[in-house]
Amino acid sequence: MSVLVNKDSIIITQGITGKAGLFHSTQCREYGAQLIGGVTPGKGGQVVDGFQVWDTCEEAKQKCNANVSMVFVPPFAAADSIMEAFEAEIELVVAITEGIPVIDMLRVRSFLDNKNKLRAEHGKEPLRLIGPNCPGIISPGQTKIGIMPGYIHKEGAVGIVSRSGTLTYEAVHQTTAIGLGQSTCIGIGGDPVNGTNFIDALDLFNKDDQTEAVIMIGEIGGSAEEEAAEWVAQNMKKPVAAFIAGQTAPPGRRMGHAGAIISGSSGTAESKMTALRNAGIEVAVSPAEMGSALKNIYKK
Repeated sequence: MSVLVNKDSIIITQGITGKAGLFHSTQCREYGAQLIGGVTPGKGGQVVDGFQVWDTCEEAKQKCNANVSMVFVPPFAAADSIMEAFEAEIELVVAITEGIPVIDMLRVRSFLDNKNKLRAEHGKEPLRLIGPNCPGIISPGQTKIGIMPGYIHKEGAVGIVSRSGTLTYEAVHQTTAIGLGQSTCIGIGGDPVNGTNFIDALDLFNKDDQTEAVIMIGEIGGSAEEEAAEWVAQNMKKPVAAFIAGQTAPPGRRMGHAGAIISGSSGTAESKMTALRNAGIEVAVSPAEMGSALKNIYKK
């Protein structure tokens, strides 16, 4: 079992005729993902490297019954592309695009929340967004949707959720090295307004039979980690290890991700690490210790 995606997921790429979209679509297909084709307005009917191209998500949904879209659309048009996919009832959108304006993402969140409210009234599962500005999602041995290197992953028991792409890969390497492997890895992205958050991912892992432990990778800025810590203390049935990036960052300076900025005493690495420890989470003090932190609490 895995969360959100598996070998049966049928995937399209919005922006598939662009250089990055086509390259990573090919990589996903080579990993074994059912990535059928993609959407580029005005280029419908073309076939690019074996991928069928459609003009709209609605057409793609009708032709191949896609339930996942991977978004490689440039920032100025990415928000509209995400909403187009949801309007076509594509259940999961994985937005890789970096640099989407915050005001555009506020429109997306409002649109998605309203859409899901209506779905809930009709007993339907919610539509989900992963990202933007994220590496994507992978269930090792089943499917990958995003830009992560597939070969470092190994099917196993550890769920990984992270705001940082590169640190996700480090956690993957360490859990593979100690023989545990991963159930699903979710890169939620580092932007201040995103779709899936830590609590969403932790809840999915909490309910997943394959996942036996979780690594959570946060960073400075915002309060998502503190909120997740409170949720873990009240709800989580599985051991959680964590790492917070940006421990040496000066206040008031944005570091890397758009959401990684400390304002006053809010959003500091110290406050996040304290909240996590108070919730019973094993906190690694350096990225090199994520695997050992997990081993400290993981009992097979």
